[in-house]
Amino acid sequence: MKTSLIVYLAAAVVLLMMSVALANPAMLPKHPGYPMAKAVDPVNGQLLANDPGQTNATGVEALANAAVFDDSHSKQNLLANEDNQRIVEKPGAGLLPKVQGPHIMIKPPVKEGTKVIAAPK
Repeated sequence: MKTSLIVYLAAAVVLLMMSVALANPAMLPKHPGYPMAKAVDPVNGQLLANDPGQTNATGVEALANAAVFDDSHSKQNLLANEDNQRIVEKPGAGLLPKVQGPHIMIKPPVKEGTKVIAAPK
């Protein structure tokens, strides 16, 4: 039992290592890459970069891409509120907005308080 578990675990590790070693670079997503240009190994004559000719991720394009990266799930998508349709002008913090139509006066829930006489014993 213990031997078969070790054999299965070793086989799984070997398969995982093979999958990493045989990964296809063409399936990787395109990205700005590293500024390697057409660098060639002097011994073998092979290209030294996986993405030769790609420019470095600097400047305005990199900043713009970084700025919009999280926009899809971090921005607010608020539903329209019927009460906000009447707002004509928002003067600022701490001030009530000017609205169209009648102003509804909210009546206080309690008109009169009751007095309780404390009777200590």
